Amino acid sequence: MLILNSGGTFNNRYNPLNAELEVPYDNNAIERILQSAHIDYDLAGVVYKNSLDMDMNDRKMLASIIMESKDDTFIIIHGTDTMNITAEFLSEIFDDRKIILTGSMKPFEIDNVEASLNLGIAIGFIKSNPQNGVYITMNGFVQPCQNIVKNRVLGKFELVK
Repeated sequence: MLILNSGGTFNNRYNPLNAELEVPYDNNAIERILQSAHIDYDLAGVVYKNSLDMDMNDRKMLASIIMESKDDTFIIIHGTDTMNITAEFLSEIFDDRKIILTGSMKPFEIDNVEASLNLGIAIGFIKSNPQNGVYITMNGFVQPCQNIVKNRVLGKFELVK
C-alpha cells in the first residue's frame, strides 16, 4: 500500500508568524496517525497544496506515480474541495487498482479525530480487499467516487441519490 499526501485541510497547520493555516511540506499528520497502526505502508509527499490550488498537472503527477508504482493499492490524502475532480480523473485512467481518496474538513492539528477516523476507515476498507476502483471515504462513508459528493451548504459529504 502506498499513501500519497497531496495536502489539503487534513494537513493544515497554524503558522504563528503570519496567523494563517498553511499546508506544510511534510507528512507529520499522517505519520502521527499511523504511529499506532501496525500495517505495512509506504508514504510519499506529492503536492502539498490546498485542493483549490491543485491543477491538471498535479492530477497528472498523481496518476503518473500510481502508474509507475509496483503497488496496486493507494490512499490519497486530498483536500475536500476538489477531491471529486481528482477521483473522477483517476477513475478514467485506472480500472486495475484500488485507489481511495480521503481528507478532512478540519485540520488534524486543530481536531485530530476526523482526520484519524477517515484515514483509519480508508485503511480498514483496503484491508477488506475491495474490488478495483476509485473510492472516496469521508464522514463514515466509503463509496465509489461517483456515489459521494461534498455538500458545501452543510459542510459534509453525502451519498448521491
